[in-house]
Amino acid sequence: MSSKETNQEEVQLGGQMSFLEHLDEFRRRLVNSVIIIVIAFVMCWFVSDKIYNFLSVPIRQALSEAERREIPVEGLTGSEKVLPLSDLHEGDNGRYVFDRATKLGVSVVSPGTSILAKAAKDAEGNLGLFTDEPLFTNNAIVPKGIRLPVDFEQKDPTNNANADERMIVTTAVEPFTLYVTVSLYTAIALSIPFLLWQIWGFISPALYRHERSYVTPFIGLSSVSFVIGAAFAYYILFPPAVKYLLGLGEDFRLMLRATDYFDFITLIMLAMGIIFQMPAITYVLARIGLVSATLLIKSWKISLVVILIVAAVVSPTGDIPNMMLFATPMIGLYIISIFIAWFFGKKRQKDSEVENL
Repeated sequence: MSSKETNQEEVQLGGQMSFLEHLDEFRRRLVNSVIIIVIAFVMCWFVSDKIYNFLSVPIRQALSEAERREIPVEGLTGSEKVLPLSDLHEGDNGRYVFDRATKLGVSVVSPGTSILAKAAKDAEGNLGLFTDEPLFTNNAIVPKGIRLPVDFEQKDPTNNANADERMIVTTAVEPFTLYVTVSLYTAIALSIPFLLWQIWGFISPALYRHERSYVTPFIGLSSVSFVIGAAFAYYILFPPAVKYLLGLGEDFRLMLRATDYFDFITLIMLAMGIIFQMPAITYVLARIGLVSATLLIKSWKISLVVILIVAAVVSPTGDIPNMMLFATPMIGLYIISIFIAWFFGKKRQKDSEVENL
């Protein structure tokens, strides 16, 4: 290779940039990333309540199962059974129990209060549950025929969790802080493709020209992998982990802070989203020629130790079963990465070598 070709390769590899120029480029990419996250944060803020409800489903379901003991129904004749409200018909009656403090007009009904109720249709023909006797509270009288707060079509009972099945806040500003935190974490998750683009833009000057064409598969695979990792944490990993934790505290009165829970679940989802980048990053590095299947196989012992350390940090508890719940998918991803490196790996080539092929 001539000296002219050598100098051209150095320019293509970003050798012309000084330290201060690299620093300025890093600052520019960092500012762009912050702007992207801020824009996503503003968008997420307007739907923060919906994001909150979505992220709280696992803990509400776990609290519902932990607090509600299942007792078999045994009747006088053996034909008695407990029916869901969706099977209620006009004319059915019974006693309604308020599971939380409820405001009816100017009166506030205390939790645990019961009243005779009857299923009937209102003036518009809609079926509802109405009081069948007057109720005397400490400051008002609730007359007969008042509609009770019952949703017959409710699919998820955890959406109507009682006071024992809801998380708590301890300060007046904590709900605001909670929504800000939820919006910020969601903004980071939604900004992943754009953040990856900034990362690639920063490191691409150090690559050959033909290697920069991997930007599309890198961003596409990494974004999809992040979504899969976050969904895996939300649907697969977190439910058994939180049930285990709540099971340990069954002898105590649990008062779970909402802020602690959301810090917990969002960090786990973000961590698993990053961990699931392993195959995508391996694919790009193998195509460039920086990683090979042989290297990954030789490094399996060190990788296993790193995986176990990461699993111990990410896992909510230090016990082995929970830690393995997080370590197993990481080990699986490492094995998949070996096959990806074996199938897609190739020796690194310069632009001049590629053009001569």
